[in-house]
Amino acid sequence: MNEKPSTIWVLGDDIDTDIIIPTQYLALPTIEAMKPYAFSPLREDLASNVQEGDVLVAGKNFGCGSSREQAPEIIKALGIKAVIAKSFARIFFRNAINNGLLLIEHSDLHDVVKEGDSLTIERNQSISYNGMDYPITPLPNNLLEIIEEGGLVNAMRKRNGRKPLT
Repeated sequence: MNEKPSTIWVLGDDIDTDIIIPTQYLALPTIEAMKPYAFSPLREDLASNVQEGDVLVAGKNFGCGSSREQAPEIIKALGIKAVIAKSFARIFFRNAINNGLLLIEHSDLHDVVKEGDSLTIERNQSISYNGMDYPITPLPNNLLEIIEEGGLVNAMRKRNGRKPLT
């Protein structure tokens, strides 16, 4: 299924969870209250400029650092459709999938995209950018199901015949 084009935001290597959401904002009562501070150590304006359906394209080791679950939750709450990176920290990858955030590992895309351009993701198949198709390694069906249901809790609720949480 082809999705509509997404605006690209480019980030570098080693974006850790302290950059995604600094420690001092973790005391705020909700993810919604934390959202304005996402990526603030790196780019104060990023959270306020991201639009629903945008994508982050980063270098290697995205999500390194602490295992805070708020990091992928905030990215998802910002409306980011997917994070495409050369590589992901393992625990961030797991937390992101469990929160229903699509992650795509791609070794070349970061080096060719320009911020503000757009790309299209054909889930589990390819990324189209500037007339070129970049194949992606598909996620296993069980992980894709979790993402499509909005996270692990909703996927398990569906599997057990219960309504998803809002």
